[in-house]
Amino acid sequence: MLHPEEHPIKPVIQNCAGFEIQIFLQTLAMIHAIETINNSTLLSGVTLGYEIYDTCAEVTKAMASALRFLAKFNSSKDVVEFKCNYSDYVPRIKAVTGASYSEVSMAVSRLLALQLIPQVSPASSAEILSDKIRFPSFFRTIPSDFHQTRAMAHLICESGWNWIGVIATDDDNGRFALESFGVQAMANNVCIAFKEMLPAYLSDNTFQTKVDHAIEKIVKETRVNVIVVFMRQFHVLKLFKKAVKRNVNKIWIASDNWSAAVKISTIPNIRQLGTIVGFGFKSGDISTFQDFLRNLHEKPTDNNKFLHEYIMLLSVCAHLEYHDFQMCISNQSQDDLLQNVENKHQIWRDGFLNANIEPGFIHSTILAVYAIAHAIKGQCKDRNCKDPSAFTPWELLEELKKVTVIDNDKEIKFDSNGDMSTSYDVLLWKEIDGHMEITTMAEYDPEKGDFIFEDEEKKKEFLDLKKVQSTCSQHCRPGQMKKVTESPHTCCYECVYCPENHYSNQTDMDYCYRCNNKTYWAPANSTTCYRKTIHFLAWTDWFAIFLLLLSAFGVVLVLSISVIFTRNLNTPVVKASGGLTVCYIILFSHFLIFLSTVFFVDEPTEFKCKTRQALFGISFALCISCILIKSLKILLAFSFDPKLQNFLKCLYKPIPTVVTCTGIQVIICTCWLIFRTPFVKQNFSIPRAIILECNEGSIVAFGIMLGYIAALAFICFIFAFKGRKLPENYNEAKFITFGMLIYFIAWIVFIPVYATTFGKYLPAVEIIVVLISNYGILCCTFLPKCYIIIYKQETNTKSAFLKKIYTYSSKSAGSVAVSQISLDSKSSSSRATISDSCKSEKNSVNGNCHFQVPGQRLIKGEVLPKNTARTVARKRLSSI
Repeated sequence: MLHPEEHPIKPVIQNCAGFEIQIFLQTLAMIHAIETINNSTLLSGVTLGYEIYDTCAEVTKAMASALRFLAKFNSSKDVVEFKCNYSDYVPRIKAVTGASYSEVSMAVSRLLALQLIPQVSPASSAEILSDKIRFPSFFRTIPSDFHQTRAMAHLICESGWNWIGVIATDDDNGRFALESFGVQAMANNVCIAFKEMLPAYLSDNTFQTKVDHAIEKIVKETRVNVIVVFMRQFHVLKLFKKAVKRNVNKIWIASDNWSAAVKISTIPNIRQLGTIVGFGFKSGDISTFQDFLRNLHEKPTDNNKFLHEYIMLLSVCAHLEYHDFQMCISNQSQDDLLQNVENKHQIWRDGFLNANIEPGFIHSTILAVYAIAHAIKGQCKDRNCKDPSAFTPWELLEELKKVTVIDNDKEIKFDSNGDMSTSYDVLLWKEIDGHMEITTMAEYDPEKGDFIFEDEEKKKEFLDLKKVQSTCSQHCRPGQMKKVTESPHTCCYECVYCPENHYSNQTDMDYCYRCNNKTYWAPANSTTCYRKTIHFLAWTDWFAIFLLLLSAFGVVLVLSISVIFTRNLNTPVVKASGGLTVCYIILFSHFLIFLSTVFFVDEPTEFKCKTRQALFGISFALCISCILIKSLKILLAFSFDPKLQNFLKCLYKPIPTVVTCTGIQVIICTCWLIFRTPFVKQNFSIPRAIILECNEGSIVAFGIMLGYIAALAFICFIFAFKGRKLPENYNEAKFITFGMLIYFIAWIVFIPVYATTFGKYLPAVEIIVVLISNYGILCCTFLPKCYIIIYKQETNTKSAFLKKIYTYSSKSAGSVAVSQISLDSKSSSSRATISDSCKSEKNSVNGNCHFQVPGQRLIKGEVLPKNTARTVARKRLSSI
């Protein structure tokens, strides 16, 4: 680097300060490669020459040297001719290797692009140099920083770190590297907690202050345990010496600039800094160069002032130990060097240069020379290259684009960006026998983006890095998600549980996945979704079993009643019930109603959904229709109102009435099943279950069906209510009234309960109502008769029935006469007569004789004959 002066006063090229061993080794590697090529048959008849200039890692000095390259060949003065077209212009050089620092290469490349002189750098990795519009003649034998920063971000992400610090040199190389790394870090969800930029020149009077500030920042940020460093070796030395004093212990990620720097690895107490992981350029076989270094002391120094300077430095620093000796070599000023050294063999340190080799840089330097040599070979196929003007640099540039170099039995060449896509060595600094050794832990393949390990031990070393935590927040476990806090960084967050019906199955998820609400569910803080349980009123459900037992008992009851009625077919009670046919039809309808409850249980199917309501509706309509006929018959039999009798005679047509009433229900159900048929529906209203239920298809049709049954029941209720005061043993109408009342109460309660109930027990509500109404009607219709048949057999005789009817008829006839006399007594001129004739054929219904009491004609004071009641009773008996 340049001599530490404040500012140049005069336009004079400044001298360099210090001596960089690595740059010196790269110079020797270039010399070794050129000599090897000249001694081989690669370029037969052509000898390569070289000029080496020290840029002092400074752009201005480098540009001054580059101007000499542009001077015309064989010109007595280093003068650059100005031309609009340099196609035929032959400069004094054909190609350039270097520089090491990207900032220098950018400036030099812009000058060389004027004449399209090829420039092949072994170490300048800035991503911007891949831009062939701005740097058309620039090539490099290493990958772009794009791959290095991506590899770094990949390593950080793989190790579970997301809260890191970055320190870079405030020059083009540092800024471009920081920008590229920032993009890659963001892509891998890595946040940069702080960025510190150190001055590019050690002579800057703010350098120490900014180093101190960077150290304080590192110490203060206790959650940051990983630091990425994009700096030159001299800057890293200063930073690490200060960090060792402050006992800073972190993981340091080194860029290719210093990842293999031996002079840094030999800093006293370097192990206190923590773990150093770096990325270096892939090395190859450099054994011939190591042999070259062992014999370097035998080389002449007349034409190599850098070797001469190194030998002088050896004598000046000879009395020092290894690290101090290295520092002495690096920092010694040219003004302090001895002017001549007589006995260089006595002060030569064998192995010192070999110990300081950074293999990646040496390998890439040799590759750069060989790439140029292969390009020259391609140009010299059809030309006499002994003449230096046989081809121009821009022609060599085109040849260089097509060059393929064999390296370790592998073909490599420049891509369209002028880069060689070689891999990286992942380096790990390990303390072995008290010395810090730089070892290769893995290989990073830029094309695949993968880390490749030689063995399990190396892989374990890589995985051990995860033991160190460097996160802004604790990792969110599966079942949690990140909730961003007020911090501008996305890596600083709180971990909150996933809400219901959401889940996360990985760590540090930005959001929770939503379950498919129709078929899956998840509790809060869930790592997976669970399939919803299918619910329906199953056979094994205790409530379903209870209801089915009730239905089964109802069936048994129906069969028992059938047996009782069949065995007592000729008794008055059975005959008074309408005969066995009517009873069988009613009992069969009750049986079907009980049977319909089975279709409400177990998993709903299309068949069950369609069958259950239709079967219940038609069966119930048939049952009520038959009871309606019975009520009508009873009312007709004991009616004393001639007008009502005539009306009832017209209505009483048993078979047509039953068929019509039931047929209407059949039509209603058929239309329902055709146009809006019930179907199986999945109900998702319960969060953790799917309710399989029957959707009635049309609630209107369902209502019409129930409404029609209710209308029949209401008519039946009215007729039965009017005949509720029949003889005690014949009081069927009263029980029919009770049965209809039970039906109405059950279904009135059912409507709000059914409307507000959901879940698998919804069918059970309808089963209960069906059972209540069916049991109510069945019991009220048949159990009193069964009671009389079984326990009141003395009343189940013809004489007992005649006696009851006689008593009832006497009371009814007397009541009619008294009422009529009472009315006629209030009339002063009216007369009334009581007809005692019984016109059995004209005034009877089914053989029943009745009293006829015409109004306004009853003879006042005349008494009804005694034998009239007996006659009525006898003749009515024939209708029972």
